[in-house]
Amino acid sequence: MKKLIILVPDGQPNLISIEGTYRAFRRANTFRRQQEQPPVFDVQLAGQKGKVKTNDGLFSVRTLPIDNIAHADLIIIPAIGFDYVDEIRKNQKLIAWIRDQYMNGAEVASLCVGLFLLASTGLLKGRRCATHWAAAGAFRELFPDVKLVTDQVITDENGIYTNGGAFSFLNLLLYLIEKYYDRQTAVYCAKFFQADIDRSSQSPYIIFSGQKTHGDTMVMEAQQYIEQHFDEKISIEKLAARLASCRRNFDRRFAKATGYTPLEYLQRVRVEAAKRNFENTCKTVAEVMLDVGYADEKAFREVFRKITGLSPVAYRNKYHKEQVVMN
Repeated sequence: MKKLIILVPDGQPNLISIEGTYRAFRRANTFRRQQEQPPVFDVQLAGQKGKVKTNDGLFSVRTLPIDNIAHADLIIIPAIGFDYVDEIRKNQKLIAWIRDQYMNGAEVASLCVGLFLLASTGLLKGRRCATHWAAAGAFRELFPDVKLVTDQVITDENGIYTNGGAFSFLNLLLYLIEKYYDRQTAVYCAKFFQADIDRSSQSPYIIFSGQKTHGDTMVMEAQQYIEQHFDEKISIEKLAARLASCRRNFDRRFAKATGYTPLEYLQRVRVEAAKRNFENTCKTVAEVMLDVGYADEKAFREVFRKITGLSPVAYRNKYHKEQVVMN
């Protein structure tokens, strides 16, 4: 039987992702037994010591010390607290253990902002990964050499798995259950836990706010201008000149600071405004398009779908209470 280790880091580990992972794989094992097949994983909880307190001491979790675990086949890192630097500092022994286990053949998965611990191992350099969209700015600041993809729910590269935020960890668990067990078991678990299977994008859930902690005053001015004038016709060339910069240098600095080109940033600000319109008003697509600075409806629809993964009408139907469908 393979060994699955669910880590319980020191600090403020997320109990929902720990217990959810434990229950999902135990349920997968139960289903296998019902099918008269052997279970796949021996599921264990492990940490740097025998007990981890969390939620300001309200809860405690009993764990196996990682020193007692010589080999794991799959390691799952749960979400952690939001003081990422402190959480990393508290779990240096755990981080080193994860790295050693991976180098010895284990596969590793991180859930939501558990990605910060995984990235601290150095195993993600040059690789694609996902985390909660709200943590993207902080992650890029701490790990600029890792390629973060905020629109995806799951990434899978060379035995390293990551996922987006919050309860989307269930999507990664189902993905791993299908990989290690089979499709039938994954479908059963999806039905048992009433979770969507095969969801690949977190784009419809992203609330765009822009990276503002970069310290580049010129870029900050540009961001403020875009956010205040997004409903107008904005020339990126003229904006660069307004800030006494050539276009090439402006684009380079803006992308380095925010993770987006100026045009991409403008598109995301406009789409975020359009989303609010669709959520809170009964305006037509054409009216919303004009409100957020677009004159070409085809272009607006294409950009909206690219960023959210949904058409404007589908988005409104999903998030507007009255679900009024208009063209």
